[in-house]
Amino acid sequence: MATRAAQKRLTREYKTISENPPPYITAHPSESNILEWHYIITGPENTPYHGGQYWGTLIFPANYPFAPPAIRMHTPSGRFQPSSRLCLSISDFHPRSFNPAWEVSTILIGLLSFMTSEEMTTGSVSASEVERKYHAARSRWWNSTGGGSQARNPANKGNIKAGDGGAKFKSEWPEVDAENWTWMKEQGIDTTTGNKIDTGSPSCGPQLGIAAGSGHQAHAVVDAVIQQRDAGQGWLFRNKLALAGGLIFVYVLIARLLGETS
Repeated sequence: MATRAAQKRLTREYKTISENPPPYITAHPSESNILEWHYIITGPENTPYHGGQYWGTLIFPANYPFAPPAIRMHTPSGRFQPSSRLCLSISDFHPRSFNPAWEVSTILIGLLSFMTSEEMTTGSVSASEVERKYHAARSRWWNSTGGGSQARNPANKGNIKAGDGGAKFKSEWPEVDAENWTWMKEQGIDTTTGNKIDTGSPSCGPQLGIAAGSGHQAHAVVDAVIQQRDAGQGWLFRNKLALAGGLIFVYVLIARLLGETS
């Protein structure tokens, strides 16, 4: 349970960060526990996280601001191990280095700065730019479905672990969750796999611009093609089979006549 000082301080900081949120960052305390804060970092431009939606938590100690929070990022990012405590100078790994003047916004700005660097620490991972862009593209889907397993994770408060999402994300970010589902529908995202749904069928060649069910139009196009083909060919070419048959008949007739007169 938060001390009176922590309660007062975090209430004031929530008002401040709501009225003047830092760039790419939004955050709020859980309705059931003011010591449990949820944040979303939107990936900045010119980074492999651009457009990504990264959800995480700050778990403050009861004696905040005289001790720092535990910092976790739950959304897979290619930068941090999902839901692992991060060892930073602003986290609970280093309580002696924490400055009580630092606020929630200071902590989250520091986290964003570290995220966009390549420095390694406990809880961070190495990944390629391609891998991080891949995670960014799937982050909305992961948050709102729990990685395609939204039915598996009930909306329990607290105790968030790797693989959680879906109902837990929705319980803290209902408006963002609704936006994510709309986005997935518009983009044609399979909510089970996070991949785009392939609605097309393979084609072996160019397709004619003929609407399905327009049979008479199809015949008209075929007739026109035949007419164009015939227009470029002479009478002899079009009737070559008949001429060949006639010549054979004449040859046989002459041969018989000559045989009778000999």
